[in-house]
Amino acid sequence: MTIDQSIELMTGLIEYSIWIGGPVLGAALVGGVLIGILQTATQIQEQSVAYVVKAGCVLLVFFLGGTALASKTVQYTRLHFEKIGEVVR
Repeated sequence: MTIDQSIELMTGLIEYSIWIGGPVLGAALVGGVLIGILQTATQIQEQSVAYVVKAGCVLLVFFLGGTALASKTVQYTRLHFEKIGEVVR
């Protein structure tokens, strides 16, 4: 395995990590910011409310886009299982 191939593998890993984790983390971020603004406006400082909203946003992303995320993960896994022969050499 050459250095270029290993850099390509690491770049692919980072890209797939962003594609798979980005929507989930983005939903949690948006939910957290919105509930933070709401809590500031109403002066309700209960941490469990923010946690429940963030968990709900993450579950919503999994329900709506779970098949796309899973297919992307399977695609990445298949691609790298096929490349095992090249890596071992």
